[in-house]
Amino acid sequence: MNSNSFATMSMQFKNIIPVPALQKYIEKMWFFKSTDKLPTEDIKLVVPNGNLKLAISYQNGMVANINSKTFESKEQDITLTGLVDVPVILGAEEDTYTETIGIEFTPQGAYRFFHFNLNEIQNQICPLSDLIGSKGKQLTRQIADTASPQQKIILIQQFLVRQLLLHDEDLIFEYCVEKIQVSRGTITVKELEKKTGYSSRWLNMKFTEKLGVSPKNLSSVIRFRQYYQALINHDEKSFFRNDFYNLYYDQSHFIKAFKRFTGLLPTRFEKGINDFGRIYFNPD
Repeated sequence: MNSNSFATMSMQFKNIIPVPALQKYIEKMWFFKSTDKLPTEDIKLVVPNGNLKLAISYQNGMVANINSKTFESKEQDITLTGLVDVPVILGAEEDTYTETIGIEFTPQGAYRFFHFNLNEIQNQICPLSDLIGSKGKQLTRQIADTASPQQKIILIQQFLVRQLLLHDEDLIFEYCVEKIQVSRGTITVKELEKKTGYSSRWLNMKFTEKLGVSPKNLSSVIRFRQYYQALINHDEKSFFRNDFYNLYYDQSHFIKAFKRFTGLLPTRFEKGINDFGRIYFNPD
């Protein structure tokens, strides 16, 4: 199993390379380990990145605040997080040792594994057993009964490969998502209409079902992701110089987007400590 790791203080993310059949659909897969309670001074802010996430909390549970609602990933449970377009405050259920496996699906990939309208779980975290019934319950039991984290990864990937074979690909939807990503969130729905020959109504319906949000909403997440990636890589000055006005109309438009996705104004965000959120967003 190929992996690399990033660690800070008592927190560590170890990246796992998915099996070849899944690599087109999974952006990243990782183990998270905290040998102590998460630092209280850390704001633990997770910024949207456009990915749906599957989590296996096998040592301690996780708690998330989304839109002023609290969601729990109980210990030994498997949960699916729909596409999130608001800031998330993430923490551990107990102030103790924590281990979690995370799988992040590309925006064009999640629908191949989860065969229901993904808008139903937008900005929510749901137990997999509630979403797919007996198959989810059986998988949850199998993984809970397996002690080795490496074996848990094998089981979850085997499940995903089986799910992949049950659902045909939607080439038009995947093409549109790719165009949004390549344009860094600047392509318009009108341009997608011209490129595909499908109406905006059809495209919005397709995105809502297979991703959970509209093409315009995904574009706004992808657009801000470019800036936030530069910020956590300490390259935001270069970003502003080269690309700022290509992605946002003006500074006011940017500040509005910043507050939407972080919940904070830029000046206040700069004063906070967000090591956990930073490495969660980019565990490479």
